[in-house]
Amino acid sequence: MNNIYMDHAASTPIHPEVAEVMMKVMTEQYGNASSIHSFGRAAKRLISSARDQISAVIDCRPEELVFTGGGTESDNLALFGIAASRAQQGKHIITTTVEHHAVQHTCQRLEKDGYEVAYLPVDRYGRIHPGQVAEAIRPDTILVSVMYANNEVGTIQPIAEIGQITRERGIAFHVDAVQALGAIPIRLSELPVDLMSFSSHKINGPQGVGALYVQRNIKLEPLQYGGLQERTRRAGTENIAGIAGFAKAAELVKREWSARTSRDEELRKTMLVELDEQIGSSRYQINGDPEHHLAHILNISFPECDTETLLMNLDMEGIAIASGSACTSGSLEPSHVLEAMHLAPELLQSAVRFSFGLGNTIEEVKITAKKIATILDRIRNRKY
Repeated sequence: MNNIYMDHAASTPIHPEVAEVMMKVMTEQYGNASSIHSFGRAAKRLISSARDQISAVIDCRPEELVFTGGGTESDNLALFGIAASRAQQGKHIITTTVEHHAVQHTCQRLEKDGYEVAYLPVDRYGRIHPGQVAEAIRPDTILVSVMYANNEVGTIQPIAEIGQITRERGIAFHVDAVQALGAIPIRLSELPVDLMSFSSHKINGPQGVGALYVQRNIKLEPLQYGGLQERTRRAGTENIAGIAGFAKAAELVKREWSARTSRDEELRKTMLVELDEQIGSSRYQINGDPEHHLAHILNISFPECDTETLLMNLDMEGIAIASGSACTSGSLEPSHVLEAMHLAPELLQSAVRFSFGLGNTIEEVKITAKKIATILDRIRNRKY
């Protein structure tokens, strides 16, 4: 049986160089960074070095980076933190209908606490227009949160243009860049963004560690209280091995970005060429923006076969793909992203996501396309 993993948008395998760094830290460095003895100082130096490495990749000041327990915590800290610190200025928040649940569910929680949230609609490609943000802004708007690139369909949003609008109005702008890191060059010194969320396990780093960029002039309330770690913005003993692994993964992203992008583009192109040859372009539809999209994410609807049936049949062949966000893939509910894009029912109920990454090959893509053709033909023959 083939063992093919094409669900890198959910989580990625740890890069061997990352694993090597983490093992060294876990076996040789066990001090608490808050301790004043030599073991604690060594741990603190590791964290400081990691902060320098990651900030160099995203082009921000090291002190503007807050280490967290992952992308979800980073999103939560950004939204709850700004909402609490600016509650006296207003309680109006703007986001979109295609955000990750880490943002959507946080906004829903804030609504219960008396905040008003405007969920901007997207076009059929999953993209919003900066003008929509400008029109939605009110005198009491305190925060805008728009993801950099969608985790289900790969659509990239016009972040720079939106950020220009929010900066001119003095409104905090948060960007969920969990799926964008490693896929899009990020230069925060040039982007009008106030807060940006990241996660290690999307770039071949460890799970359970992330970061939040907080522009130096932005104040936000912490989510948890305790020690004075992370400049009082995130209390708790640091996950030193995880942070060191994240830093190494970020370093590799910077070093290998061009090669990774070229590889992902080639895999994506091969998948489409193979599907055209195996089943014909009329038997599937690509979901997402044809121009503004991540190279490694490919969301496709196969109207002849429902999502669950296709996923299960491919899984039995040792091929792992997804129905959408990993946070909801265990649910039979339709994707909120695809619903927001107003897909026809037959497309909504037959969509799957391929996401390429470390270890994937052209041969694996060809095998997968051929298996899909076999499954669809088998289903078609049963109908007749």
